[in-house]
Order: sequence, then structure tokens, then C-alpha cells
Amino acid sequence: MKKEKIVENIEEKGSFKKLNTENIKQIVNQLFNSIGFPIIIGILLFMKTIFFYLNTISIRETIDMQTIWGTIAFLITIMITLCMLPNRTRGVTTMIIDIVLSMILFADNVYHTYSSSVLSVAQMLNLQYGEEIIDTLPMLLQLKEILYFIDIILIVILLCTKILKFEKKEKTPLKKQIIKLAICIMVIVGAVRIDVIFIQKTKEDPFNKDMQVKKGTIYGYHIADIGNTINIKKQAKYTEKETLMEDYNHLKTKYMEKYGNSNYDFENIAKGKNVIILQLESIQEFVINKEINGKEITPNLNQFINENIEFSNMFMQSYSSTADSEFSTVTSLYPMENGMSYSRYYTNTYDDIFTMFKNKGYTTSYMHGNYGFFWNRDNVYRQFDVDHIELKDNFEDTSENIMGYLSDELLYKQAVEKLKQYNMPFISYIVSASSHTSFSLEGLEDRNKVNIDVGKYSGTFFGNYLEAVNYADYAFGIFIEELKKANLYEDTVIFLFGDHNGIDMYNEDMLDFLNSTDSEITDTDIKLNYIRVACGMKIPGIKYLKIEKPVSKLDIKPTFAYLINGDEGISLGTNMFARKDFIALNNERIVTSRYYYDEKWFSRKNGEEINLETISQDEAMLLEEYYQNMKEELDISISISINDLLK
Repeated sequence: MKKEKIVENIEEKGSFKKLNTENIKQIVNQLFNSIGFPIIIGILLFMKTIFFYLNTISIRETIDMQTIWGTIAFLITIMITLCMLPNRTRGVTTMIIDIVLSMILFADNVYHTYSSSVLSVAQMLNLQYGEEIIDTLPMLLQLKEILYFIDIILIVILLCTKILKFEKKEKTPLKKQIIKLAICIMVIVGAVRIDVIFIQKTKEDPFNKDMQVKKGTIYGYHIADIGNTINIKKQAKYTEKETLMEDYNHLKTKYMEKYGNSNYDFENIAKGKNVIILQLESIQEFVINKEINGKEITPNLNQFINENIEFSNMFMQSYSSTADSEFSTVTSLYPMENGMSYSRYYTNTYDDIFTMFKNKGYTTSYMHGNYGFFWNRDNVYRQFDVDHIELKDNFEDTSENIMGYLSDELLYKQAVEKLKQYNMPFISYIVSASSHTSFSLEGLEDRNKVNIDVGKYSGTFFGNYLEAVNYADYAFGIFIEELKKANLYEDTVIFLFGDHNGIDMYNEDMLDFLNSTDSEITDTDIKLNYIRVACGMKIPGIKYLKIEKPVSKLDIKPTFAYLINGDEGISLGTNMFARKDFIALNNERIVTSRYYYDEKWFSRKNGEEINLETISQDEAMLLEEYYQNMKEELDISISISINDLLK
């Protein structure tokens, strides 16, 4: 009897568990097939968006309640629209939107880690740029970023196991449908009006993505970005050359009156001398004259810079690509974002550095250890007045390739052989590549050419970077020796600089390294470190000189115009030896001798925000002048590129 009772109880409990499981499954499916599903997804998307804002440091510093309310308005618009759809369509569309928006947030997050900027649809025009990101991807990904997809993964699993399924719903009475539709339309119209306001706000800062995200939300930014890409000419202030030249000449006259006098008597000092412009891949300034475990990271660059002219505050022009660095150097204009100057506007007419040298009787050349299709270089440099375009298929020895590029050592050795054959004087723009991301030095045959021990950073992205920089320095030493053997060193002007950053702004290992040399580093120091690149110059007869004022790639062409008495043409930079004390980037950042502008003004001395109400009127007017000058330069530059106003 007892045995039968026990069996009966077990059966009842089993039925109860089965009943509970079925009830839970039924409730989950009802929710999945109701208007509650898009509402829940909307809440999850809001949480993911907040996570994105907090996980991207420069955006985290700018967002406020305006950004939060704007985000809510965008998501309400989407979710209310979804609630109007029929059952099966609603569920499928909700999932698609969840996947798409989650992927956008994830991609923005990863790209922001890579370049301190959010994505633009313009990247679709430069798919080759994706190779750099893909190579770096393993170092950029963080485990916490799975939060963007965890709900999607769960829903897919439940659908695949048939725990969840789409169900058809009975037809809603017409009267109820009309009421529901009217309510939804009113809510959507109100939300859309709010959304439009936020999209419009992105136009207030046309060059600053962080501020666009702050004022328009990440969704408003992307909507506006699509519109800007389709109607890109609307971004140009100037449509006619005459009007542009009036404002350009006024700006340059103002600069000449205020900054025109040179601090040094170097005018025409390089007349008739050979010139080498050397662009070093990803070499930031912080590695110069630094040691790790008792060894110099860049001994050859240190020697070159310490014996000649050091520019300790050379800044890159954009948070972007090698091609952008080349564009600014060659034209003295701001680059369009993400290499677009070379991919989309390469047929434009520019006052380029090669033509300036050509007009002074120079043989002109450009050298790079990659094929001409990469960054469209073959087409780009055929548009300029370049006598010799030396790309990978023009070099005889291609036996050693690092990261897919001709190794710096092979590039330099063969570059010198080619220089020996040119008619003198010559100008050669040489671009190195071995210290390219992901800095693994894949393809380097003799690892003993890396002679530093990175210690605790071994195997990290930062450790790889230091090793790649050390190899690049080794190859640079070979280059100098080869120039000396060919009697091309002593009487040649050599200008070298890093093209852009190599390490993301807040890389923890890098910050640890920086703090080991300066324990009082501020956030402003970190941001400046991100955009500051190595730079040095050798002018025959000039001994060590250190110039600490800010300079940029825009200043290279005007500097050489000064040194050889050439015509710089339309140039937004100024002679580096003159007194101009500020530079700007194409995302509305400004660096002066004393201040840094990143939506707000900060002191370079202590990193503290400048209170414009407590400083003197003269100082406040000076900061406003810097800002207006930056705006004028960017408006002129982007108009020249978009509307080809120099043809």
C-alpha cells in the first residue's frame, strides 16, 4: 500500500513539473508573439546603447541627458512601429532590427578602440582599409563585447530547439485595429519629430563625430552620416573658387602678419640640395629616447634626431590612415576621412609638393613597398608631377615581406640604388611599412634584428608594437649607412616623421609604460600622446636644435618652400620655423603651445579644463581666434576637395 502511494506521489510530482514546464513554455511563446517582444528588445537595445556609450572613452566623456533622451526617442520610434506589424512579421522584423543595431554598436565599439572614432558609411568605399582592422581585430576584441549579442544568441538557440516558435494570431476586429493604428501614428509622429531634431543637431559640428554622437545620439549620427555621404557636396561651404580664394588670402595674410617672421635664418638654405622625405609607419613620439629593460627602443632614430633638428610636437592630421598622412604632406590640406582623398578625390587638381620641387629643377620620386592598387597610389601619384613612381613591382628583390609589404631593409637598400641613378638634385618621398599593425613582424626572416627585451609586455599588442618599432629603427640605421656609402648623406636634407598612431589611445600596457616615465600623466597628455608622432630633420650645416611648438603634416610643404625658395601655392600649413603656435586636426581638435581643444579647452601644463569666465579677456579672445581659424581652415580644405576648386 505504501509502495503504491509513493508511486502515485511521484507520478503527481512528475505531472506537476511537466505542467510547470509547459506553462512556462506557453507564457514565453505568448510573450514572444505579442507586442511585448519588441518592447523587451527595445529595452535591451537601450541597455546595449548605454553600454556602448560607456565603453567608448571619448564618447563617454561627452554624453549627457540630452543624448540619453534622444536615444530613447529613436528606440521608441522603432519599437512602436514594430508593434503595429502583424504577428509573424513583427517577430521576424524585431529580430532583424535587434541584430542590425547590435552589429552597428559592436562595429562602432571595435572601430572606436582602433581609431578613437565611430564608423562612417564612407568606409564602404575603402574596403581595403578593412585589412588593417582585421589584422588587428584579435587585439581589439574584449570579452565583455559579447553583451551586444547575448540576447540574440539566446533567442536563436530557443528557436532552433523549437522552444520558441512564431504563431499565427487571430484577426483583430476592425474597430480595435483603427484605434490601435491611430494611437501608434500619434506616438510615431511625435517621436519622429524629436528624432529629426536630434539628426539636425549633428550638423552643428560637421567635423567632430564625438559631438555629433553627443548631440544626435549614435543612431542620429548614422542617419545623418548616410545623408551626408549621399549629398556630400552640401558639406562644402564654398562652391566657387573666387569666393574661396578671397577668404583663403585673407586668412594667409592674417597668418603672415601675426606669425610670418621666422625664428631662424634658414631661408633658401636648402637650395639645390637633395631632399628625402621619409614617412615612418606608426612611429609615435613617445618611443623616442626611451629605454626598456636597459636598451634604447629606437637607437638609430635617437641618434639622428639628437644630432639634427627635433620637432617634439609633430601631430598627425586625422585619426585615420597612412594615405591621409601622405595627402596632407603632399598638398598641405586636411584629408577627407578614411583615405577618401586618395580613393575618391584623386583626380582633383592640387598644388602639390612634387610640382613645387619640379619647378625648381628637381627630379621627383615616390617609393613604397606595396603594390600600386593599395590606397590607389599608382593612380594618385600619376596625377602629381612625379618622375619615378617606385612601387613593389618596380623593385628587383622582393624576397622578404613583412606583413605583406616589402621589408623596410629591402626597401631602403634598393631605394638608395635608385636614388644614385636619378639626376640631381632630387626629391624622394619614401614610405616605410614594416611597423604596420598588427606589429607581429610576420615574414621577418631574422628575429635577431629585434634587439630589445620587452619583458612583461611580451606577447601583448603593445609589446609587439615596441618590437616592430625596434625593427623599423634597425632598418632606418641600414638606410643611413647605405646613404653614407653612396655619398648621399652629408649634403642631403632628410625629413622624417611618423604617419599616425600605432597604439590605441587608452591601451593599458602603453599607459603603464608612460606612467613608468611620468607618474603625473593627465588625460590631456594621453590624448596628445595619441596624435603626436616622431619627427626630425637634417639640414646640412645645422647642428642640434629642438623646436617644441606644435607643427603638423600641413606644415611640411610650406617649410620646404621656405628652405628652397619655392612657391607653396595653396597651402593651409605654415613654415615650421616661423611663429605660428597652433595646429588643428580634421575632427575639430586644436593643439596650441599652451592649450588643447577637445570640445572644451584644457591646459597642457596640468590637464585641467579652462574656465573661460575666469581667464582674462585677452586670453579668451585668443582661444576664440584659434577656434575660428580652425573652422576657416577646415571649410576651405573640404571645399577644395569636394568641389575640386583648384582646377
